[in-house]
Amino acid sequence: MTHWLFKSEPDEYSLQDLAAEANGSGRWDGIRNYQARNFLRDQVAVGDGVLFYHSACKLPAVVGTAEVVRAAYADPAQFDPESKYFDPKASADSPRWFCVDLAWRSEFKRPIPLAEIKKDPQLAEMVLVRQGRLSIQPVRQEEWDYIVKLGGQ
Repeated sequence: MTHWLFKSEPDEYSLQDLAAEANGSGRWDGIRNYQARNFLRDQVAVGDGVLFYHSACKLPAVVGTAEVVRAAYADPAQFDPESKYFDPKASADSPRWFCVDLAWRSEFKRPIPLAEIKKDPQLAEMVLVRQGRLSIQPVRQEEWDYIVKLGGQ
């Protein structure tokens, strides 16, 4: 099993929104960064753990966990001319963008703020600290264990 950190703006799609989905499971779509797309398409797999991170908000923080329950498939929004994620260069034969399905697993007893992560020497090598803008990023096992512990799990 591999671990990931997925970023979402909570006013668009929060951890609570994922938990409220039917069966606590929903589509993770709208990724339009090639590096993040490549992670989704080529490496993210069923059973992988996900740290759910709220970004672009008052308190950016890791707020809980999810699990990948469906591997990469073509993001249907790229084919919908009414979607803000429409891509006229994408086709059913050659999709450009991918999504996965996640299932809610836990909400932390306390959010782990970005400021705290940046100050913690045990997390200094995290991709989140070094390449903060990437919306999907790998997380090492020791980082996963440490953050989950900090979150009270």
